Amino acid sequence: MIDRERPGYRRLVLAMLLLVYTFNFLDRQILGILAKPIQQDLGLDDAQFGAIGGIAFALLYSCLGVPLALLADRVGKTKVIGASLVVWSAFTALCGVAGNFWHLFLYRLGVGVGEAGGVAPSYALIADYYPIERRARALAVYSMGIPIGVAFGVLLGAYIAALINWRVAFMIVGIAGIVIAPFFLWLVQDRPHPAPVAAVERTPLFAVFPILAAKPAFWLMALGAGCSSLAGYGLALWVPKILMLRFDWGLITVGQFMGSLLLIGGASGVFLGGVLADRLGRGDRGWYVKLPAYAWLVTAPTFALGLLSPSPMLAWACLLIPNALNIMWLGPINTAVQNLAPPQMRASASGAFLFINNLIGLGIGPWLLGAISVGLKAQYGDDSLRYAAIIGVGFYVVAAVLGLLAVRSLRRGWIEQPA
Repeated sequence: MIDRERPGYRRLVLAMLLLVYTFNFLDRQILGILAKPIQQDLGLDDAQFGAIGGIAFALLYSCLGVPLALLADRVGKTKVIGASLVVWSAFTALCGVAGNFWHLFLYRLGVGVGEAGGVAPSYALIADYYPIERRARALAVYSMGIPIGVAFGVLLGAYIAALINWRVAFMIVGIAGIVIAPFFLWLVQDRPHPAPVAAVERTPLFAVFPILAAKPAFWLMALGAGCSSLAGYGLALWVPKILMLRFDWGLITVGQFMGSLLLIGGASGVFLGGVLADRLGRGDRGWYVKLPAYAWLVTAPTFALGLLSPSPMLAWACLLIPNALNIMWLGPINTAVQNLAPPQMRASASGAFLFINNLIGLGIGPWLLGAISVGLKAQYGDDSLRYAAIIGVGFYVVAAVLGLLAVRSLRRGWIEQPA
């Protein structure tokens, strides 16, 4: 029997959640590095590939996130996370046998179904194990799964596709996820909540939504994060192809370029966001949203400069900054959202937030940049995708404005919670 209260166990829980989240983004974003070979093989234009990268994944991912989060609050968070890992990994492997647009669209739909049950319960499980003064940092460590997963996705995807083909890349990462699922379920257990069980069971199924909806901070943070994700997911899908076209690179070169950016910039930025939010937020809860807003303001111009840079070295230096800052919000804002509702509704609150964030970011971002690229194709040729991406970074400015507007209402709506 595992002692859930022994020193070090919560670090094991966090490490396993980080591993699962790494696979979440590895499976989700490996599509970006494989854009060129997949489009050539299946005959897809930028708008079609953008739909596969965005709408196909987000359609059920966004809609099922809330009911699966509610289920996790009732049947157990680890059970939902483990089962979700198996489902999304299996559909990732199936992407390797896709023969046309609709095959790949449906398999990516399945990846989204699985991943819908992974994130919100993980946020809530971390909140169960970590007190508020360390929670943003813990959520930031968990969120490092994004840059690590995307980095390994582009590196593994590039090497496997270059040495074998893009289909095998999907199969390998999908099977690997299925293999780690039983280890996760064996090692990670839910922590009994300090609230009496009967009180949790009496909580109405959808009680969390009126609580959140009555707080302007929730809507402003969800829409702000959604605008950031719109730009972020769109860029994650298309920047590898933009670099390949701009510098005439092969898969391995662009994989190494993107992988180094994400591991150095992304991982350091998301961790720093959690550390700073915990420190600054002790005196003023408004810093949990002010910090991301300031980061987004710097992200927009530096991303544009990187995309316009004439040399690879200058592009890397410019792109390092926004790759650190654009996901700095993950620890702070996810912590803030969980403190807008009572403790027994943590997973449900995260699910409601993720529904809005993913519907805007994942559902629209990749497709929108691809559609803009198609519209600019006649005028700019191969540069159309780059200019579409530059237009897309403007959404970071919108995110910053919404974040700054949320500061006062976050202070008013914050609910102090036990660990």
